[in-house]
Amino acid sequence: MKRFLWRLTSITTFIIILMSYYNTSLALAEKSASIRFNPPPPPPDRGAPGNRGEGASRGECTQGGLPLTALVPSYEQQLNQGANQTVTITQVWALTSTEKPSFWFYIPYQKSSINAIEFVLQTDKNKTIYRQNITVPPVPGIVRVQLQSQENILETNKPYHWFLKLRVVCNSQQPTTLDYVEGWVQRVNLDVSLREQIKQSSLHQQAAIYAKNGIWYDALTSLAELRLTNSQDSQLTEDWENLLKEIKLEKLATKLLIGFYQTEFRSQESEWAKP
Repeated sequence: MKRFLWRLTSITTFIIILMSYYNTSLALAEKSASIRFNPPPPPPDRGAPGNRGEGASRGECTQGGLPLTALVPSYEQQLNQGANQTVTITQVWALTSTEKPSFWFYIPYQKSSINAIEFVLQTDKNKTIYRQNITVPPVPGIVRVQLQSQENILETNKPYHWFLKLRVVCNSQQPTTLDYVEGWVQRVNLDVSLREQIKQSSLHQQAAIYAKNGIWYDALTSLAELRLTNSQDSQLTEDWENLLKEIKLEKLATKLLIGFYQTEFRSQESEWAKP
């Protein structure tokens, strides 16, 4: 009987050690999932360059002197303008695999300086298909805008033009001014094997898979969701810094990640001036 109990105890101990080793290995594998963005080639020019916020900020009412910025890759392209003439344009463009992706923006203004915020989505034929008022965040930081319509908005392999527009009053003695960023999003279909791989992966691993395959919007959103629920995780902080560095926006890596700050979808026409 004693020998039986001894063997049972030994087996139990071995199983516990084996499970501990397995769980540790899984944790290490999770931590080691490298998130490196592999940018796809930008589409041929459509005569519509973007602006993710590279210009000068309105320093008198922004935090740290940084401008309104869209967290999206930008590409410099040379376009032919006739015989021996070229012009450089900036394309602000990235891919998603979802019908209703999230967009992330750094809003540098104090709440008291913002009158209103609006997000607009158009087709490449300049037809507005989505419009949404965004609640002004309480403090400067990175906010999320997610498409809220009941219908699937983005069709595959079609480019869509988005805008984030702010009405800003930096000085009560001056009139309201319009500040905005604009860029493009295009939805792609993932092949069956990639969809299955993502389905069986953790959120951190999904971020790495999306980034490796050039799906920027989904990679950024997956990692941002993790950071919002694990703000003290040093590995996630490092991943966030590295991912933003990939698109030369490392200056935003330490900015407050606020998350959702938006109101309901609106279908009526806007009174805003077009950029």
